[in-house]
Amino acid sequence: MAEAPERVTEAAARRRRTAYGLNTALAVLLLLAAVALVEALSYSHNRRFDLTEGKRQSLSDQSVKVLRGLAKPVKAVGFSAPDRGDRAFLEDLFRLYAYHSDQFTFELIDLDRSPATAKRYGVSTPNTVVIESGAREEKILLPTEEKLTNALLKLTREGKRVVYFLQGHGEGEVSNTDRPGFSQARDAIQGANYGVKELLLLREKDVPENAAVLVVAGPKRDPLPSELTALERYVQRGGKLLVLLDPDQAPALGTFLEKYGIRPGQDVIVDRLSRVLGGDYLIPVVTQYESHPITREFTLASFFPFARTVDALPGPPQGVTVQVLARTGEGSWAETDRETLKLGQARFDPGKDRRGPVPVGAVATVEGKPPAKKGDAKPAAGPENEPAGPRKARIVAYGTAAFATNNYLNLSGNKDLFLNSISWLAEDEDLISIRPREAKSTPVILTARQGQAAFWVGVIVPPAVVLLAGVTVGVRRRRAR
Repeated sequence: MAEAPERVTEAAARRRRTAYGLNTALAVLLLLAAVALVEALSYSHNRRFDLTEGKRQSLSDQSVKVLRGLAKPVKAVGFSAPDRGDRAFLEDLFRLYAYHSDQFTFELIDLDRSPATAKRYGVSTPNTVVIESGAREEKILLPTEEKLTNALLKLTREGKRVVYFLQGHGEGEVSNTDRPGFSQARDAIQGANYGVKELLLLREKDVPENAAVLVVAGPKRDPLPSELTALERYVQRGGKLLVLLDPDQAPALGTFLEKYGIRPGQDVIVDRLSRVLGGDYLIPVVTQYESHPITREFTLASFFPFARTVDALPGPPQGVTVQVLARTGEGSWAETDRETLKLGQARFDPGKDRRGPVPVGAVATVEGKPPAKKGDAKPAAGPENEPAGPRKARIVAYGTAAFATNNYLNLSGNKDLFLNSISWLAEDEDLISIRPREAKSTPVILTARQGQAAFWVGVIVPPAVVLLAGVTVGVRRRRAR
């Protein structure tokens, strides 16, 4: 009679063990399902946050815009060597690009183990990247973000547009590598996948049809009437013009700009803040930017050496939209007394001088004339048998050419402002942004006392705390026995 309760108890124990086992298995399955769900969500909705100084682990806005605008697949093939650190660098860079576009894929190749692949791509040195899209390829040696983005632009753009620099009136030369030259501006424009050429309107009847932008950089003398007429025809047909006009230079060109609502001032800008920063009081600091695609999200200061004011006329001509682009700071003014400036005794004269902030740049959009076929009185029809509308001309004018010269182009935001102006004029608004920047080194410098404190807190204290905790637990266990 005593065996029956034992059998009941044993059966109940088995049922409990079975129930515990099922519960444990169910909990494990639920945990695995939760992990799988989280993994699936993170794969399709992953987000990156870069908290480093200067956004070192992020791409520039320009690169992100180019990637988001990719309309066809692009593949990057990186070649590295096992005894170098190229592979980790390339993989990190490629992952950043792939994060922003599904059209971008990549592959990493060991140069020593895949000689056939290297031969097919014509690669013989490590740290080389080949970007391919369809039948087109671009090869990059010592890749950086800037080189990689430029390669994407070259692959996705059809043809190369040309930026012309007007010559013949004392303008700066793009081949001049000295401080007043524009060779660095030329290199920056070419890096954005434009061709750069010089234009002598004294020989040409009109601005070439393939001109994406015409730059007039600091003329010392007025263009001839025939050249001004050619510039006017260029604007009427929807041309894009960047004018950098120094004080007291080329007055006829200033009159030409007034036809389109832009007025260069007969003055020189003085800025006390520049003296505070250790610079010259004739190098105004520009930190105030109006709302415009050129200066959207633009937070960098720019410097305009020996600049005049460039303002927007309050009543622009019909068909012209004009606005100020940038202004100097509160401590600046537009000086009209040139003799005082020569003596180095500039001072603000109420009633004569213009108190800051004063405008240093303006932009105008001009309604152009519709294109017409020869012999037709009506506008030419578009490809869909619809009337082709007139092209809008664009003009950007700044009160100095020096800000884009070799001496000042790489100073603070000057290069970005110059390239953004070129991009907007060329109607490449997707390229308007801050260019890739080099990561800045920010070393931590400690005093001897701070170094000792860091050593004790980081090296001595943690192990000592763990050792003390272990000894305490051991003593308590002995006492409990």
